[in-house]
Amino acid sequence: MKRKVFKEEQIVRILREAELGKAPQKDICKKHGISEQTFYRWKAKFGGMDVPDAKRLRHLEGENARLKKMLAEKVLENDLLQELNRKKW
Repeated sequence: MKRKVFKEEQIVRILREAELGKAPQKDICKKHGISEQTFYRWKAKFGGMDVPDAKRLRHLEGENARLKKMLAEKVLENDLLQELNRKKW
């Protein structure tokens, strides 16, 4: 089964729909094709946020991952240079 990718607007809209109590949570999950586990994960992560907040969070997570990768590469490069300096020429 192909995995759906929901945008921030869709996630916030689904959570708002559940907050307003328009329908039972199981029906909301079924309507949108998500599991209850996914719903609870979204609620923990995006609960109480507006659309701009959710977009900013996703942007910051991407930037954080990029910075972690850069740091790991620099640490590896530093270790290799130190290893080369330890060898006797």
